[in-house]
Amino acid sequence: MGRVTKVLTPAQRIAWLRLIRTDNVGPVTFRQLLNRFGSAEAAIEALPELSRKAGKPLNPISQARAEDEIAGLTRYGARLVAEGEPDYPAHLLHISGAPPLITLAGGEHLDWRRTVGIVGARNASSAGIKMTRLLASELGERGYTVVSGLARGIDTAAHRASLATGTVAVLAGGFDRIYPDENIPLAHDILDSGGALLTEMPLGWEPRSRDFPRRNRLVSGLSLGIVVVEAAKRSGSLITARLALEQNRDLFAVPGSPLDPRAEGGNALIQQGARLVTNAEDIIEVLGSADPARSALFDPEWRPDGEPVADSEPAADDRGRLLGALSSAPIEVDELIAQTGIAPHAMQILLLELDIGGQVEWSSGQLVALRHS
Repeated sequence: MGRVTKVLTPAQRIAWLRLIRTDNVGPVTFRQLLNRFGSAEAAIEALPELSRKAGKPLNPISQARAEDEIAGLTRYGARLVAEGEPDYPAHLLHISGAPPLITLAGGEHLDWRRTVGIVGARNASSAGIKMTRLLASELGERGYTVVSGLARGIDTAAHRASLATGTVAVLAGGFDRIYPDENIPLAHDILDSGGALLTEMPLGWEPRSRDFPRRNRLVSGLSLGIVVVEAAKRSGSLITARLALEQNRDLFAVPGSPLDPRAEGGNALIQQGARLVTNAEDIIEVLGSADPARSALFDPEWRPDGEPVADSEPAADDRGRLLGALSSAPIEVDELIAQTGIAPHAMQILLLELDIGGQVEWSSGQLVALRHS
């Protein structure tokens, strides 16, 4: 059964924005809240009681602030797109912890299904830049949309080489806080040429170091496969590569000289099983049949603002049994249900409360563990 799409009403969109901008409510918690209460409006009404149970305040942004953000995005020519709406990129539906709302500008005529991510070093070599340009332009000529993160070096080369054929830049900050500043003209060029800018961060958000891995998961999530051109052993590009593998994406790497530190990461990926790339055809022949399997948390047929789950409150001792079964080692929710005998809907409620209270953390959206103190 396929995912049902719908368009949120203005009131629903504001409620979604208020809920996802609430402190301690990330994509996984957002989906749990909608599954539990049936709508963002109902979830917002339930937040005071959840705050009491979790021992942590949950204060959604005000309606006025949400309306201001939407108006500000409109002035920039951007729009909020909700998961489940027709404009929401299809590949993002297949990743754990998909952002419920994204800010999107442009991209109306892009092919969002035939996408390739290209990432690499910010201090790229001339050879790395040349290879990136060749790959991006050839992929574009063959009908693929190039995705990258608008960083210096390889990202910039990938975007510029695919301006004419279609490219998507994923931002680590708000739509009005493009980083680095030197790529603001490139961002305008992307939009002017029919490409797209995309972010999950609020308007006015200055990107921090922790925001770049969040951005990277969207670069890989939007793509059928990720190509690493140059990457040091410890780099954001290797984080993107790891995320791509977790998301069941194909992983490619361009080999480099063993004497160049910028090639260490890519060469290591090839040793570990990434596909070696010498030209665009190496990528195209693999991606021709790629189709990521969709995944969902708790409810495989979850859809925006549906009916709440059947009411099944936890028993008095369920919380203690669950905490006793959890450890620092990630475990599947189904296994927890089997071990504890807690009813699935009651398990969902308990995990929601523990998540909001900061006592558990999610791995790849499907595994849960006690949070390290």
